[in-house]
Amino acid sequence: MDAPEIIRISQFPVLSTTREWLAQHLLGIIARGEKQALFFANTNFIVKNRFVLAPELVRRCVIVNDGIGMDIAAKLIQGRRFASNLNGTDFTPFLFQQSPQPLRVFMLGAQADVLAKAVRYVREVLGQEVVGSCDGHAGIRNAHDLVQQINATRAQVVLVAMGNPIQERWILEHQDALSANVLVGVGALFDFWSGGKRRAPAFVQRIHMEWFYRLLQEPRRLLRRYTWDILVFLRACFKYR
Repeated sequence: MDAPEIIRISQFPVLSTTREWLAQHLLGIIARGEKQALFFANTNFIVKNRFVLAPELVRRCVIVNDGIGMDIAAKLIQGRRFASNLNGTDFTPFLFQQSPQPLRVFMLGAQADVLAKAVRYVREVLGQEVVGSCDGHAGIRNAHDLVQQINATRAQVVLVAMGNPIQERWILEHQDALSANVLVGVGALFDFWSGGKRRAPAFVQRIHMEWFYRLLQEPRRLLRRYTWDILVFLRACFKYR
C-alpha cells in the first residue's frame, strides 16, 4: 500500500492505512533507531483529548482510527471511510508477529495483579521479551526514576495502559527523555491479556458491535461514553470540519 492519507477528525490528523503498513512502519522505526509515538483514536480519545493535546504535540505522533464511530464520522464529514479499522487490542499482537525476532517490551499501567498476568501472557503466549514493567498507580509517582528504569532496560517498545487522556499525556511528556523507539497508548489492553476482561465474540467484532458488548459488561462506567460523549464527539467533528 502507498503512504497513507490523512483524514481529519475534529482537530486530529488520523492516518487511513492498513495494519500491514503500520507494522512495517514501526518495525522500520525500530530498525533505524528512531522514535515514534502511536495512539489509537476512538470517539473517547477525541472527546477526552480535545483540550489536552496541543497541535505541536500531535505532530510528534501517529494517530490511527479505532472503532465504527470514527468511520461514520469520516464518511459523514469527509466523504470517505478509513482503509481499515485499527485498535491496540488486535494490532499490538500483530506487530509482534511481524517482527523477525522478539521485541524488547516494557509494560506500564494497570493494577499490579493485572499487570503481572499481562506480562506473563506477553512472554508465554506472544513470545516477546518483557524487559520490565511498572503498575499505573504507585509505580508512576516518581516520573524521573521511572524514565531511568525504562531506559536501563533498553526497551524497544513501551506499552502504556492508563486510559485516555492520561496515557497520551504521559507519553508526550516523556517521549524525549525515553530511549525506547516506539511508545504506544493501549488503553484496556492489559485487562484483556490478564483475562480480567473478555473480548466480544468474533462475529460481534465483525459487525462492529464490540462497543455494545463492552457496554453490557460495564454499563456504569461506559454509559456516558456511548451516549452523551457521542454527541460531544460529533459536535467536535463538525466544529473542525
